[in-house]
Amino acid sequence: MSAVRRPAADARGGHILDLDDLGVVFTTETGPVQAVRGVSLHVAPGETLALVGESGSGKSTVALAAMGLLAGNARATGRAVVDGTDIVGADEERLSGLRGSTVSMVFQEPATALDPLTRVGKQIAEVIRNHRRVSAADAAARAVELLRRVGIPEPEQRARAYPFQLSGGQRQRVVIAMAIANEPALLIADEPTTALDVTVQAEILDLLRRLAAETGTGVLLVTHNMGVVADFADRVAVMYQGAIVETGPVEDVLLRPSHDYTKRLLSAVPRLSVAEAGESGGAAQGDDRGTDAPAGEPAVELTDVSVVFGRGKQAVHALKGVSFAVRPGETLGLVGESGSGKSTASRVALGLIAPTSGSVTLFGADLARTRARARRALRAGIGVVLQDPVASLDARMTVGECVAEPLRIHRRGLSGREREALVAAVLDRVRLPREVARRTPRELSGGQRQRVSLARALVLEPRLLVADEPTSALDVSVQEAVLEVIGELQEELGFACLFVSHDLAVVQQFARRVVVMRAGRAEEQGLTSATLLHPETDYTRRLLAAVPVPDPVVQRGRRAERLATLAAGRTEEQG
Repeated sequence: MSAVRRPAADARGGHILDLDDLGVVFTTETGPVQAVRGVSLHVAPGETLALVGESGSGKSTVALAAMGLLAGNARATGRAVVDGTDIVGADEERLSGLRGSTVSMVFQEPATALDPLTRVGKQIAEVIRNHRRVSAADAAARAVELLRRVGIPEPEQRARAYPFQLSGGQRQRVVIAMAIANEPALLIADEPTTALDVTVQAEILDLLRRLAAETGTGVLLVTHNMGVVADFADRVAVMYQGAIVETGPVEDVLLRPSHDYTKRLLSAVPRLSVAEAGESGGAAQGDDRGTDAPAGEPAVELTDVSVVFGRGKQAVHALKGVSFAVRPGETLGLVGESGSGKSTASRVALGLIAPTSGSVTLFGADLARTRARARRALRAGIGVVLQDPVASLDARMTVGECVAEPLRIHRRGLSGREREALVAAVLDRVRLPREVARRTPRELSGGQRQRVSLARALVLEPRLLVADEPTSALDVSVQEAVLEVIGELQEELGFACLFVSHDLAVVQQFARRVVVMRAGRAEEQGLTSATLLHPETDYTRRLLAAVPVPDPVVQRGRRAERLATLAAGRTEEQG
């Protein structure tokens, strides 16, 4: 079961994927909804086609149609031919035989694709045995081989691990191992790197690029990250309101777009100044607030904070002597790889984790010396926005009830009418129509749900806003709008903002100062412009080098330089 290299498109005389006038209509209570209309595109063997567009443009529906995974209330028309088989109208038995063998899918969130109660090696082996007549022992051996192939260290041991015992990047590699287990002709990758930090994202893209080159597998990449498109795609198709509005080679579409929508989409992409301008690149976008430190007492300050989980040999040092402060009106970016300690630091700032040593001051009060009732009053001054609004908003509540929840907890003396007035006012502030209050979160788009989360965080007019990856799951235009709202409200209300993110371009655009975390330590910190344009440590330089930029020509050079640096590092280690 070694890798099979497929012939190139001209030798094969066809495409791995052919969509011809594809349409998808959903039947709803309010009538039919045309989600996809007249989509025609193709993917050749060994080629990567990126399908881009805003949320609701229809790109994920196209991907699901190519897999034959549309919902029961959906009706597809036209043709969707995968490796010679038309998916539209095919029966479930035929589709089941294709999925996992001829066509496979890598989803955005590996947690939804993996069984938490089954060891990862067994899950991969099951995919193999579902489509091939091999023994359990051979399938298990192949699973270990696949884990090694996708870069999982100690694959024999990792095969016996459960998903929760692996990092996010490792889980995504396991999902990729499952997807390529039967050497599919077509691999559909739906936002495969959105939730990953930049270094893991770069490794996953390197992996997918290598696998496509080795096997001739065609790749349909669904993403909103234009840097990933520039780094990985051969061609690009841009979707808007269910239709393809522009398609062509990646350099033509990203550097010379012809459609107004494509131009607007690219103009919303945050750009890392250091990545595209280099050492002579001028001031960063995030340096437009002056160099003087904001006046006033810090909203939150960590001083020499360490956090240790567990004891003895099982002890994990999550934070090691971390110090930083965030003052009113200021945004501090907290960046670093997964496991660097940035989320732990934010939870310490919220008072959710007590430090093992060091001190935490919130609005001038030492949390360790504050009684429970006083601590609760202090927390009323904090608003929190999380990465996933679906998980943080109660689906059983209306939007108005979700936003009013902090008022019911911290301002119990308010009447129902007063709460409704405050909810309406904060919805105005985050640019949502007041009638949204009567709807449920599932009736809203991703960007609207994130604004509801922001409204709930700001309804008490907090003095500190903690935003943990608030825009990573949003497309670029919605991301731009959400960040603009946060910036405007910060100017109006003057709150301090602790902004946790793995997107260095967003941090450069939005934060005045930045702390770069690594293995629980504050590796480097200072003004965002100085730190990201002129990093002092090798780690920060490596982090910046892993950020893909939305220019295919520049990105090719950056990728070659990054891979050469990695190869040189490995040579030094071996020597």
